[in-house]
Amino acid sequence: MSNATEIAAGWFPDPVGRHEQRYWSGVAWTEHVFSAGSQSTDPMPSTMPIVAESNVADSPTSRRSGRESVTSRGAAATPQAQHAQVEADVKSRKVSFFGAKKQAESLIAENERLEALISQYGLNDVSQLDQIKRGLHDQIVAAEDELSRVRTEARASEIERSQVQEEIVNLRDTAHLQEYGLFDFENAAESSVVLATELESVRSEIKRLVRAGDATAATSTFTFNNSAAKGRKFVNDMSRLLLRAYNAEAENCIKTVRAGNLDAAQKRLSTVSTQVERLGTMIDLRITPAYHRLRLKELELASRHLQALQAEKELERARRDELREQKKAEQELAREKERLQKERAHYVNALAALEASGDLEGAERLCAKLDDVEHAIENVDYRVANIRAGYVYVISNIGAFGPDVVKIGLTRRLDPMDRVNELGDASVPFRFDVHALFFADDAVAIETMLHQEFADQRLNKVNLRREYFRATPEQVLTALREHNVEVLEFALEPAAAEYRSSIAPQA
Repeated sequence: MSNATEIAAGWFPDPVGRHEQRYWSGVAWTEHVFSAGSQSTDPMPSTMPIVAESNVADSPTSRRSGRESVTSRGAAATPQAQHAQVEADVKSRKVSFFGAKKQAESLIAENERLEALISQYGLNDVSQLDQIKRGLHDQIVAAEDELSRVRTEARASEIERSQVQEEIVNLRDTAHLQEYGLFDFENAAESSVVLATELESVRSEIKRLVRAGDATAATSTFTFNNSAAKGRKFVNDMSRLLLRAYNAEAENCIKTVRAGNLDAAQKRLSTVSTQVERLGTMIDLRITPAYHRLRLKELELASRHLQALQAEKELERARRDELREQKKAEQELAREKERLQKERAHYVNALAALEASGDLEGAERLCAKLDDVEHAIENVDYRVANIRAGYVYVISNIGAFGPDVVKIGLTRRLDPMDRVNELGDASVPFRFDVHALFFADDAVAIETMLHQEFADQRLNKVNLRREYFRATPEQVLTALREHNVEVLEFALEPAAAEYRSSIAPQA
């Protein structure tokens, strides 16, 4: 390569100016150089040098619109193809003389940067650079995953912060309400499936009125020591103090209310409202009617739940009494049937003996008695099979309940007076008097009819098993006749022997 005419394909002036010629592989500048008086190395080395992307961009062939001559990265074409490609590039591209120095300086700087990079990482070939790039890519992916995890934790922390912030707000709101004596205490209606939702609505409205300052009303023109600001502070302090006292009394009323004293509890709370208005006369302070109605409603809900619980307990107690009464009746019927069967066996044996001895007259008498026993056994079996059969009774106790109160019920006992005598035990001062006591195949239907007839006159409208009615015996007899119930005997006037003897003047 002594002159330009002898330059082989692929050799070009060294772009950095260190040597006369440098070999272009068709893809990148190689480390093979040529200077005057020296020999060049193999222009097709087995190992390609490390070349930066910027060198490729500044190479004679990189400025073309495509790189059709390169089939894959780092793979060079044949020398003939390289020479043809370089000649085509040289012909198609003209480098300005004035820009060559600037371009050379840029290439020198880039080359120095690449040499520093190669020296830093100890690189020998492109494959090591690719490994580093893959390692960096893996690190970037790991960093992105870590960033995603951190962002997820940040979102979770933000949600937790919002929840904590909400709790803080709720605590502040609770503390503000407690300044007015409004605490979250247990209300009996909270455990009610039916009333719990309504109670929650009432309580929410109570809190809303307190927050808005609408639980109390007072004058807005009051002055203290000729100061309107001091006057407003005095009104606010008095409103808070008296509302706190009112709320404390309302809470106490709700906690102590019972199923039967709702009216007394509501009257007590209304009295406190009146006292607040009287104490706040100077500043026209009063509990607003809307707020007072809500507290009365809260008190009513508690009482209603307690009444429902009491009614349920009474009903359960009545059911147990009814089952106990039915069990007694069944036991009596079983004992009666056993007794009748023994009596029948006795008559059968006696009848057989009489017939064997030829006493036909005696046998005939025993047959009649045996028929009566058989009939009695059939009645017992009927009573056992038909649970609706029994005795309906109408009784009164003027010494205990007065002349216009009767008890209407039924019993399945063999002797119905056993049940009447039980009702007149030590729980009442006098025995009951019987107005009517009759057997019916459907005693349940007759009892139900009479209860419906006098439903409005019930003394106990909560526990329906308390079968006392404010009615006279004449009214009960009229109702039986209107429904075509046959009654063979009905006493209109009670004997009340014990009662009349007790009130008679002593001699």
